[in-house]
Amino acid sequence: MLIPLRGIRFLHTICNTTRQSVYVNHYYFYFQNVDFGPAFIKVYTYVPYPVKVCLNGHEWAKQQLRQAGLTFEALDNDFARCADPVRLQAICDQLGPDQAQAFFDEWRRILPWPLTSTDEAAGYVHWLSLWQIEVSRTQIFVDPVQGRTFFETVIRDNLDVGRPDRVQLLFDRKVTQATPGQFRSRVIQEGVQPSLHLDYKKCHVKQYFKEGRALRTETTINDPKDFGSNKALRHLPFLQQMGRQVNRRLLDV
Repeated sequence: MLIPLRGIRFLHTICNTTRQSVYVNHYYFYFQNVDFGPAFIKVYTYVPYPVKVCLNGHEWAKQQLRQAGLTFEALDNDFARCADPVRLQAICDQLGPDQAQAFFDEWRRILPWPLTSTDEAAGYVHWLSLWQIEVSRTQIFVDPVQGRTFFETVIRDNLDVGRPDRVQLLFDRKVTQATPGQFRSRVIQEGVQPSLHLDYKKCHVKQYFKEGRALRTETTINDPKDFGSNKALRHLPFLQQMGRQVNRRLLDV
């Protein structure tokens, strides 16, 4: 049934939207976790309530060695020696998505959380994704003097490692004129420990002589798309493997 409306005036409200920067409160929660050692979770207090989790695989490995009763000497994000090197490598290989997810699930139930149980029942949940992954390889020299001499030779021999033809060999990816980024090698030595740097898209590779006793090669993946993947946590093993392959190829050259 239709009822005619007379004598009623409809008012139209025009809404304008603008974009502006605002300060959003966020909270850091720092932990000394039984499995991961020192770690933190950063929680934002504004919709959509993003969360950042920072875990260190080196600290995780140290905790596993302690729980197994194995002695070791740790460097800064490295190991100088371990009572059982084979077991240490196996421990490092075990770290993956399951451990990271278990850490997050445990603490989101304990911490004051922006999402309520009602929100989660309605389908609003936090899914972990990969923000940055660093994969490294450390080779300890018995004679530090020979190690430093060797690294100086490595720098001289790899001054052209950032060229497109060599980058595509290191990353096993075809480089064309359309490939973004700057293809160059950089040796940084003024005021700091000498180090060799090269880039592929958003991925960064660094090689340096660490703490006067070890050759450190590390690949930092900032965008999984550089390797044909995405940021889902389940792709962590694949990206770890990609980083290890880049490190190994750089050492082989």
